[in-house]
Parts: sequence; C-alpha cells; structure tokens
Amino acid sequence: MGALKEVNIKSDLPTADTAVKRVTYSIANCRSLGYSAIKIIHGYGSTGRGGKIRTEVRAYLSRLEHQGKIRGYIPGEDFSIFSAETRDAFALCDALRQDSDLERSNNGVTIILL
Repeated sequence: MGALKEVNIKSDLPTADTAVKRVTYSIANCRSLGYSAIKIIHGYGSTGRGGKIRTEVRAYLSRLEHQGKIRGYIPGEDFSIFSAETRDAFALCDALRQDSDLERSNNGVTIILL
C-alpha cells in the first residue's frame, strides 16, 4: 500500500532555485510512476543555521499544499509516531513505517505526500 521514493537533491550542492526545480520534477515523475510519498534529502545547511535549500524547498511545498497540488509534507524533525500527521501518512504510504529517519528528528529531510 503506497510506495516511497527517496530523492537526494543536494548531492552536488545546487542553488536553492535548482533544488526547487528538482523537487518539481520529482513530484511530477513520482506521481506519474504511482508513488504516494517522496523523501527529499536536502540537508540542513553546512553552517548549521538552517540552510537555504531546506528553507526554499519547504516554502515551495507549503505553496503547493495550499494550491492542492500535494496532500502535504512532513518536516524531518516532525517525522515521528507521536505526530498525527505522520500517523495519517502511514495510511497513505505504509513504507514510511520502515523509513530510517522515522524518530530521528532529521531536519535535513522532508517527506512529501502526493
């Protein structure tokens, strides 16, 4: 029930604009392939102050959610069985239950619900 795709958008240290384009492509591609969730690896910023890629990607996802283009997203630091949003996501994508970042408070990832 529901498949999860992991996408690393930070491997070659792109600009924030390029990272957002990669997220856009990943959403379209994964949706067409039948995935129900995407785990985006964007990093948390090498300075430890938040990271521009993470900030821009999450702002973009917030806009997509408000436009009804994605079901929602879960910041890695909130990806916990104690979060109602995470528990609801399990119903959409059971593979999230086995994800290595569950309960790790990893602010370098974001889960996108399609």
